[in-house]
Amino acid sequence: MNIEKPSFGQKVAKTTKKITMIVLGSLLLIGIAVLSFLYWGVYDEGVRAGKILRISKQGVVFKTYEGQLSMEAFGSLKGASPIAETFDFSVENSKEAIIKDLEAVALSGERVNLHYVKRYRAFPWRGASKYYIVQVERSPS
Repeated sequence: MNIEKPSFGQKVAKTTKKITMIVLGSLLLIGIAVLSFLYWGVYDEGVRAGKILRISKQGVVFKTYEGQLSMEAFGSLKGASPIAETFDFSVENSKEAIIKDLEAVALSGERVNLHYVKRYRAFPWRGASKYYIVQVERSPS
């Protein structure tokens, strides 16, 4: 029985291959974790009130719903005119009920409260803004 022992070079190659696979696997898992965090992570949640200026479907490759809310902020001086401030937002394509509500209030000109979440990154298939509307609440007249 003649059993050959692996040479030093073969041992190094086997160890190097094992270490390389562990490093690549770890990098892949870290990459997936980071992308998942950026895609689903919520940075901020809140409500903004105002009137819808526009809601439109935009994009060349990825069609997304984008909108703009007009908010009036009053100046600190008495008798000062209100300053027009706008809030740009996106609506995910799967939120059809929200899109219909936004189109209806845009046409009627009524005041609304928009509940939103702000994500860490905007992805092109999801919308151009980091702000995504999750609920539309019509203000009582």
